[in-house]
Amino acid sequence: MTTMARMRVLALANQKGGVGKTTTAINLGTALAAIGERVLIVDLDPQGNASTGLGIGQRERQRSTYDVLLGDLPLREAVRETAVPRLHIVPATVDLSGFELQVANDRNRAFRLRNALAALNAGAAPDADYTYVLIDCPPSLNLVTVNAMVAADAILVPLQCEFFALEGLSQLLKTVEQVKATLNPALAIHGIVLTMYDARNNLSGQVVADVRGFMGDKVYQTIIPRNVRVSEAPSHGKPVLLYDLKCVGSQAYLRLASEIIQREKALRAA
Repeated sequence: MTTMARMRVLALANQKGGVGKTTTAINLGTALAAIGERVLIVDLDPQGNASTGLGIGQRERQRSTYDVLLGDLPLREAVRETAVPRLHIVPATVDLSGFELQVANDRNRAFRLRNALAALNAGAAPDADYTYVLIDCPPSLNLVTVNAMVAADAILVPLQCEFFALEGLSQLLKTVEQVKATLNPALAIHGIVLTMYDARNNLSGQVVADVRGFMGDKVYQTIIPRNVRVSEAPSHGKPVLLYDLKCVGSQAYLRLASEIIQREKALRAA
């Protein structure tokens, strides 16, 4: 296992839906676990797609991120194992939709997830410590997403190779800057991962060039291609790496995991 100074928390955020955010959370988490990391996915989307995609059905979600955010349950007690060794998840339920109203009068409402994560590795055996936490955010810039950004060390942005990609990115970057200025000064953009790339489509290539021109080396070298096996895997309750390890989507997520670990090493060395 990679030796980490402490647990690293990455929030996967994009207010646009359908950009491959949950798919990336599931498969990046699986790929990190496959190369020796201990990974926890925190499902913060009321739709609970990350939970479904890892085989956690509705009946198995009696304890969820909603209970944790309300302060009714320590994070460790909501953790579920998955079929992937070293990959666990805290599932989500539709109750999360009501979180913002429930805590409207709490002055510290933006810090609830950070406080819950602070105790995650406390008292755990060394081999039970998590090295990475991946937070799957909802497709909106609401209080749940702000909680994720306040709790995170860095933001990982999945960006679909489509016409309006940069327009949505600008709005997200403004929100990140606002959170950084007021709630989490250490917050940074870890990287942008381009998803759903279609080599047959000239527009995909143009979006890649535009995003790299705008964001420079913040864009990961790894690009996630459109791949039918990646699309099929969630309906089987499996990450694509378990569903079809040899497909191009699986191989891309393994490369992305390696690239993220290399960035982490460079950050620690800086």
